[in-house]
Amino acid sequence: MKQQNYKRKIYLEDKPRIEAKEEILNGFRLIPQIESIPTAEALGRVTAEVLIAPVSTPHYHASAMDGIAVVAESTYNAHEQHPVYLKQGEEFTYVDTGNAIPAPFNAVIMIEHVHVVDDDTIEIIEPATPWQHIRPIGEDIVQEEMLFPQGHVLRPADLGVLLASRLTVIPVVKKPVVTIIPTGNELVEIGAELAPGKITEFNGTVFANFVKEWGGEPNLHAIVKDEPDKIKEALLQAADHSDIIVINAGSSAGRKDFTVHIIEEIGEVFTHGVAARPGKPVILGKINEKIVVGVPGYPVSAYLALEWFVRPLICKYLGIPEPKRQKLSVTLGRRIVSSMGAEDFVRMNIGYVNGQFVANPLTRAAGVTMSYVRADGLLIVPPNVIGYEQGDEAEVELLRPLEEIKQAIVFSGSHDLTIDLLSSELKRVRTEMKIVSSHVGSMAGMMAIRKGEAHVAGIHLLDPETKQYNISYVKRILDGQDVVLYPFLKRKQGWILPKGNPLGIQSVVDVAEKGVHFVNRQKGAGTRILFDLLLEEAGLESEAIAGYEREMFSHLAVAAEVKGDSCAAGLGIYPAAKAMGLEFLPVADEEYDLLMTRSFYESEQGRLLREVIHSPAFKAQVDKIGGYQVVEYAEPKSLD
Repeated sequence: MKQQNYKRKIYLEDKPRIEAKEEILNGFRLIPQIESIPTAEALGRVTAEVLIAPVSTPHYHASAMDGIAVVAESTYNAHEQHPVYLKQGEEFTYVDTGNAIPAPFNAVIMIEHVHVVDDDTIEIIEPATPWQHIRPIGEDIVQEEMLFPQGHVLRPADLGVLLASRLTVIPVVKKPVVTIIPTGNELVEIGAELAPGKITEFNGTVFANFVKEWGGEPNLHAIVKDEPDKIKEALLQAADHSDIIVINAGSSAGRKDFTVHIIEEIGEVFTHGVAARPGKPVILGKINEKIVVGVPGYPVSAYLALEWFVRPLICKYLGIPEPKRQKLSVTLGRRIVSSMGAEDFVRMNIGYVNGQFVANPLTRAAGVTMSYVRADGLLIVPPNVIGYEQGDEAEVELLRPLEEIKQAIVFSGSHDLTIDLLSSELKRVRTEMKIVSSHVGSMAGMMAIRKGEAHVAGIHLLDPETKQYNISYVKRILDGQDVVLYPFLKRKQGWILPKGNPLGIQSVVDVAEKGVHFVNRQKGAGTRILFDLLLEEAGLESEAIAGYEREMFSHLAVAAEVKGDSCAAGLGIYPAAKAMGLEFLPVADEEYDLLMTRSFYESEQGRLLREVIHSPAFKAQVDKIGGYQVVEYAEPKSLD
C-alpha cells in the first residue's frame, strides 16, 4: 500500500454528537463474555448473572450479646422483690456474641443484668422474653434470597455479603478489551530523549486509565508511524484481539491523516466529524464487527471524544448505565461566545464567592491539557445557542466534588509562582482548602474583586506619577468598596534574556535598536505597565519594539518563549528566568500585594491564608526560589 493512493479528505461532517453516538451503539452487537473470578478480587466488577444465596446468614440461632442463654419462660417470675436463681448447665449456659444458642434455650440475658452468686448459680431480677438478644437463622440473608441482580457493580460491602453467603467464586462480565493505537511520526515513547519536533506519547496512558476507570481492559499498542500499511496492519490486528478499537490522531483532514481512508477500505465508516468543539474531527466506524473510534491528536479533544463514544460502548458491553455528573447552576463571570450549529464544551473554573457560584471560562484551545486538569466543570453550550452574556445563569457539569469547589479560595490577577506554593501549603495545613488561580493580569484581577468574582487578587501596578505600587489604582477603580490591600511580596522584575545575553541587552533602548524579538505580557498586566513606563522614560513608542503585540499570560510563558529564540527578550520576574535557565538583568524592585474584600480578609479563610503566608514552612519554600522576600507581618496598606 502506498501513501499516494490516499487523497487528502478536506470535508468533515457536522453530524450531531448524540446521533453519532446512537449510530455506533446500534452497530455494537458483541455478546458480552462471562468469566468466573474469586469474590475477593471482584471489586468494581459487574455481575453476569443473578446471584442467589446458597445458605442463610446466620445459618444458626446466634447470640447477639455476651451473657447467658436461658429458657425465657423460666424467668417470668423474676422481680427485684422476688429474684430467680438459675443453675448453670441445667437452667442457663454462658454465651458470647456470635455463639450458637443450644437447645432448649430461647433467650439471652445480657451479662450486665446477671448477678453471680457462686460458680454454678446466678441471680436475675428481670424476666426475659422469648428470642430476646438472639439473631435468628436468616436474620441477615435467607437461603435462596436474591443478593444482587445481573448488571450490578460490586462495592466493598457487597463482597462481604457474598463471602458471608459462601459465594467465594462468582460469574462476572469479562472486561471489554479496548486496544489503543497511538499514531504519529512525531511521537516518542515515555522517557525517550526529546529532539525539536518530537513529543512524548502520553495520550495512550491517559486513554488506558480512562478505560480502566470505566471498567474496560486497556491494551496500549506501541506507537505506529504515519504510514498507511502500518496503520492498516495495526487496525486489523486490533480487530482480531479486542472488542473496541481506539486510534489516536490521523482523524482530521491533514495530508497525513490516513485513518478514515483505511477504515473505509477494510471496514465501514459511520461518521467523520461531529458538530462539537473541541472534538469535531472524530471517526466512528467498524472493522470486522468491532467498533473503531478515531480520536483527534489534541488531548482535550481526544479526552472528550473518548467520553462521548468509548465510555458508552464499554457501559453497553458491561450492561450498566452511563454515569452522570452532578450539575450546578452558576453565574457566568465572563461573556461566552459560541457558534450556531455545534455544541461547545467550555472548561470552567468555579468559585463560591459572596454566597453564589461564579464560573469563568478557561482557555478553549484543544491542546491545552492543563485547562482540562484545572477545570472544575464543563459548560455545554447547545448548538442552537450563540453564547451567554456576563451575569447570565447557566448549568455546568461538575468535574470536582461540590464541597471541594465551595471550600476553594478563588484567586485572580497577576501570575506569580508563589501562588501555587501557597495553595500547596494551605492544603497541607487544611486538607479541604486550596487556591484556584486564574492568571489574567493585575487589572483584570482588580475587576474580578470589583464584580465579586474572586476572593483574592494579586496585583503589582506601578503608578507612573507617584512611583507607588497599587494604591492609586485601588482607590480609583474600587472607590467606595470596602477592600483590603495586604502586603505580600517584594520581588525583582528584569530582563529575561537568552543564556549569555548574546545581543548584549542592557536597557529598553537596546531592545528597540538591536533587533530583539520582544515577548510582551497582556494588557492590564503589571509587567506590561512597567514596560510601557520604561518606553515612556526612554522617549520610545511601542511601534519601535518588534513583538510588542505578542502577548503571554504568565512569566513562565515569557521565559519559555525566550528560551526557544536566541534573539528574544522579555520582561518578567527572576524565578521565571531561573526556572528556564536564562539570564536575568534586574530592572526594578516591585511590590506584589494581595487585594481582597474586607469580609474575606476577616473571615476564617482569610485568617488562615495570612497564617500560612507567614509560616516558616512557606517562607522556606519561597526562599528556595530566589528573587523574593515575603513581607513581614504588616497592617494592610492605607487607602485613605
